[in-house]
Amino acid sequence: MRSPSALEMALAIFALAYGLIITERIHKTIVALCGAALMIVSGVLTQEEAFYSHEFGVDYNVVFLLIGMMIIVNIVRTTGLFEVLAIWSAQRAGAQPFRMLALLAIVTAVLSAMLVNVTTVLLMAPVTLSIAKRLHLNPVPFLIVEALASNIGGTATLVGDPPNIMIASKAELGYVQFLLVLGPVVVGIMGVFLIGLRVFYRGAMQVAPQLKEALLALDAREAVRDPVLLKRCVWLLAIINVAFCLHGLLHLEPATIALAGASAFMVFGHATET
Repeated sequence: MRSPSALEMALAIFALAYGLIITERIHKTIVALCGAALMIVSGVLTQEEAFYSHEFGVDYNVVFLLIGMMIIVNIVRTTGLFEVLAIWSAQRAGAQPFRMLALLAIVTAVLSAMLVNVTTVLLMAPVTLSIAKRLHLNPVPFLIVEALASNIGGTATLVGDPPNIMIASKAELGYVQFLLVLGPVVVGIMGVFLIGLRVFYRGAMQVAPQLKEALLALDAREAVRDPVLLKRCVWLLAIINVAFCLHGLLHLEPATIALAGASAFMVFGHATET
C-alpha cells in the first residue's frame, strides 16, 4: 500500500509528463524517460519493482543500463568527441603507425570502461578508417586492435560490458568494488597487450613523409560540431561516472543512474530523438 505522499507524487509526475506531451514542446520520448527516471529517483517506485520481474525472474537492470548508456553515447557522438580523440591520438603519435596503434588502443580501452564497449568500437571505427585512408595504411590491424582493446577496457567497470552488470548483481559487488577487483588486472593485461603490439607491428607499417605532414596539419578543433554541447557532455559524463562510483552510498542502482543520466543528456543535449 502506497503512502498518500507517494501517491500524490506519482500523480503530480504523471500529470506533469502528460501535460508536456500534450503541449508537444518537448519530444514525448524525452518526457517519458525523464518521468520514469523521476518516479524511481523520488522513491515512488522502488528500484526492485522497476528493474526486477518476479513473475519471469528477469533482472532488467542490465537492459535499462544498456539503454541509458547507449542513449548517452549516441548524444556524445553528435559532438565530434570521438573524431577529436582519434585525430589527437594520431597527431600525438607523430603519425607514426605503431604509436598511433598504441594510443588508439589506450583511448578505446578508456572510453570502453566509461561507456559501452561495443558502441565505443562502432564509433571509433569510422574515424580510424578515415585516418588509415589518409595515411595509405591497412586499416585491419587498427580495427582488430581497437576491438581487442575495447574488450580489455570494458572488463574494468560495471558499465563497460553487458555481462559485468550481471556478474556484479549476482556477486553483490558495487561499482568501486568491481573496479578495485578488475581494474589492476585490466591494467596488467593492457600492458602485456601493448608489449605484444610492439613485437608484432613495430616497423611493419610505414607512412610517406608528405602524408604525415598533411595529418599533422589537421586542426582537431574543426571536428567539434558543437563546442557548447561538447562541454555539457563532458561535464555530464564526469557527473555520471562519479555517481556510478558512489551508487552504493546514494542507494541507486547503476540502471537508475544510467536512465537519469540519459534523461539529463536528452534535456541538456537538445536531442530530439534517440
